[in-house]
Amino acid sequence: METQRILLLTTANSYRNPAFLAAAARLGVAVITAIDMPAALASSSTTQLGLDFADPARATAAIVAFAAQQPLRAIIAVDDSGSQLAAAASAALGLQHNDPAAAEAARDKYVMRTALARHGVPVPDFRLCSTGDDLAALAEQIAYPCVVKPLRLNGSRGVMRADDPDEFVAAAQRLAALLETTEPQPGPKPFLVEQFIPGFEVALEGLLDQGALRVLALFDKPDPLDGPFFEETIYVTPSRLPAEVQTVIAQCAAHAAEAIGLRTGPMHAELRINRHGPWIVELAGRSIGGLCSQTLRFGTDASLEELIIRQACGLPIESLSRVGSAGGVMMIPIPGAGMLRNVSGVEAARAISGIEDVEITAPLNNPIVPLPEGESYLGFIFARGARPAAVERALREAYAQLQFEIVPTIPLALG
Repeated sequence: METQRILLLTTANSYRNPAFLAAAARLGVAVITAIDMPAALASSSTTQLGLDFADPARATAAIVAFAAQQPLRAIIAVDDSGSQLAAAASAALGLQHNDPAAAEAARDKYVMRTALARHGVPVPDFRLCSTGDDLAALAEQIAYPCVVKPLRLNGSRGVMRADDPDEFVAAAQRLAALLETTEPQPGPKPFLVEQFIPGFEVALEGLLDQGALRVLALFDKPDPLDGPFFEETIYVTPSRLPAEVQTVIAQCAAHAAEAIGLRTGPMHAELRINRHGPWIVELAGRSIGGLCSQTLRFGTDASLEELIIRQACGLPIESLSRVGSAGGVMMIPIPGAGMLRNVSGVEAARAISGIEDVEITAPLNNPIVPLPEGESYLGFIFARGARPAAVERALREAYAQLQFEIVPTIPLALG
């Protein structure tokens, strides 16, 4: 039988790459990795391509040319950065895919909010703004508290709460400085302003099949996410919310996917729940980020990445039911900017009952940057237990064992 071959669209330093490669190896599926970088800088190996994800027309043409020599069964975007290219290239090759317009809506927060509102999905009031606007005048037109957001950055990067006009101007200026580094093209940059949604936050992991949503896991986020920044920390599953509330959350997520046109593949949604019901915070046409998928196993022992690859390749899926006890992960926050010199207490953290592993992913003697400018974590703590409360407790106790030596960076004086 001919070997199944997939193309993974990813970035060189994505947390997710090893999990997808391991899943493909377990399934006997060949993998070509396409890295978001100039072709000349990519490996000369046949297992790696260099593509400019920001130039989808040229990148799609390169993928089509490659597939003419090495046929592809599926194209999978590991992170948000490759989702639009995956849709466009899959369409060009006649592979299973989401509509490119749906992929754009899942990538651009303003396009997403507009589509959700048009279809009656609960979203906060929002407006598109620009770093070229008169921020002081704009600040007088906004209802508070509000949240300032970039349109395309991930993982709460650049997301800030403002409770009054002065805080809004400061947040918008801070975001403008960040966008100058992430979007180097000259000129004003668009950004989103929306009303702050109070409530308890959850994350839903699902798989779409011809528009039907199958919920794979619902994670509680027990730490309050009220700002001024929105750093993710603890995820625990199964959710402790009442069954009827979980049903309404799943219905809201399914309605949101339908509204923006997502129909196939993984889906990750962030929602807030308050007395008015669930509200969509974010919706993405990809699986959960970081190393968080390590908390999930399905069927006899399938990973989330195996399910994604099986669906994309048309391979049979034994079960979509999560197995095992309660599980959770803590994304270790960066407490301050500087040079990470040392991490201690890791073995003590691993010794806490219920802890499966502690992985420090930030390299020593390298600069680290916290939110809202930063885009990574110090590492991850994984726990498992009989009940969600025990998992949460283990994660907090393990984190308390860790100490981080961070030397603040002192700017050089010029003169």
